[in-house]
Amino acid sequence: MQDQHPAPLPTPPFSTVALPLEPTVTAPDGSDVRVLAGVRGGSMAHFALAPGRCSAAVQHKTVEELWYVLSGEAQMWRCQGEREEVVTLTAGVSLSIPQGTRFQFKAVGSTPFAAVGVTMPPWPGPDEAELVAGPWQAC
Repeated sequence: MQDQHPAPLPTPPFSTVALPLEPTVTAPDGSDVRVLAGVRGGSMAHFALAPGRCSAAVQHKTVEELWYVLSGEAQMWRCQGEREEVVTLTAGVSLSIPQGTRFQFKAVGSTPFAAVGVTMPPWPGPDEAELVAGPWQAC
């Protein structure tokens, strides 16, 4: 009897992406997004909000994210069922947004807020995020 091994998945091409000067897209939550490198298991992007701006509250249907804050300051609201919190985000802080978590963030202070996020699996498209009720008015 011969060993039956599944055929290996093709190796994705290398990806080298410089941070675009202008936003690539606007996220469903209203933040400015600059799309970065990605692989089969995840995609990466740079998220930014101008001082005083507040994202819309959203919930992802199938993906989860990890964020690392680069600059600025923001307040992040996250809610899973009865568990709810607001945390302060500053440079050097990382956080997780598990699948199905409702979340919203707002830039506070006088400088733009910027973070790099990794989405797993890769971002499937604009229908991934659904608007939900959040603690703040989007602006």
